Amino acid sequence: MCSSKSKLKHSSSMNGRAVLHPNSNRTPLLERRNSFDIALLNTTSSPTNTNPNTITPDSTLPPQLLNNKNRYTPPASPTKPKPKPKSPTVPPLLNIKRIYPNPPPKSNSKTPSTDPQSSSDLAPGSIAAARREQVAIFHEQRKLRIAHYGRTAPKSSPPNNNNDRYSCNLTANNSAPVQQEKRCSFITPNSDPIYVAYHDQEWGVPVHDDKLLFELLVLTGAQVGSDWSSVLRKRQDYRDAFSGFDAEIVSKYSEKKMSWMSGEYGMELSLIRGVVDNSKRILEIKKEFGSFDKYLWGFVNEKPMVTQYKWLHKIPAKTSKSETISKDMVRRGFRLVGPTVIHSFMQAAGLTNDHLITCPRHSQCLDSFIHAAT
Repeated sequence: MCSSKSKLKHSSSMNGRAVLHPNSNRTPLLERRNSFDIALLNTTSSPTNTNPNTITPDSTLPPQLLNNKNRYTPPASPTKPKPKPKSPTVPPLLNIKRIYPNPPPKSNSKTPSTDPQSSSDLAPGSIAAARREQVAIFHEQRKLRIAHYGRTAPKSSPPNNNNDRYSCNLTANNSAPVQQEKRCSFITPNSDPIYVAYHDQEWGVPVHDDKLLFELLVLTGAQVGSDWSSVLRKRQDYRDAFSGFDAEIVSKYSEKKMSWMSGEYGMELSLIRGVVDNSKRILEIKKEFGSFDKYLWGFVNEKPMVTQYKWLHKIPAKTSKSETISKDMVRRGFRLVGPTVIHSFMQAAGLTNDHLITCPRHSQCLDSFIHAAT
């Protein structure tokens, strides 16, 4: 490949002067490879040559590379492409067969079986069967909810093998009326019976007795920070402590008696003092208006305020009317008579009818006022 005789070849120029490089063993490796490849291209090969390592001129090469052999630099040693690594084959999930204690016998016919028990999706314990059962339960519960809210009535379907467990529920629901009158939403099945009785018998009923008005004013102030059920359980204790809410007797309570009442009945001393002060203010109102009843009902023109609320969250905690009454009572020296307390007192004494329109007590309280007026 390399001759011993050194040949000089003009390969480049520097500063306008030709530079001679000896073509010897110090010839760059790339140039020697190019010369070897060009020699191979000049040799003629037989058409039957099947050696893949030999390079033959191909008609597909561009003419620029075929004419200028110095520029054509094919790889010196063509290498075979490395085979791609084979990825481990994972059997598809569809090939996994479910194993049951008693697998169904295989049929030789190619036609699909129409028996539902022969399908693996409907086999007991399969995921598809469980999912199908969940969907059926969801749809039946949705029908019951829709029927409960009275939007549409569920259609009765003949019982079959798939929904036998729901057929009795649907039949019982169809026999009941779609929409029924129910109490106010704050009355639940878990509500205290004494609170339910108070709602059904007293709450919202117009009151015109001075002693009962005084009692409801005291109970409303006492339930701040507590709840109506606890206050109603101690209602008899309040009546015994305050002498049946007789304003003339309560106004004469001494400091010693109030301290004894606080320990005897478990009431806060500030509440007892507030009740005694309010009894004195009631006596002053009786002298001016004739009765506590005329003073309070004069703010609503002797007629209860009837609201038309359908949802409990729409009922406000206070109104402009309760703020007006509260300001006037504070000006007269009453205690524990904030706008929220007065609004709750107006609901209890029937000055306003805040029963929901879906509650049967809404119309009953209105009828009781009409009968009393006539």
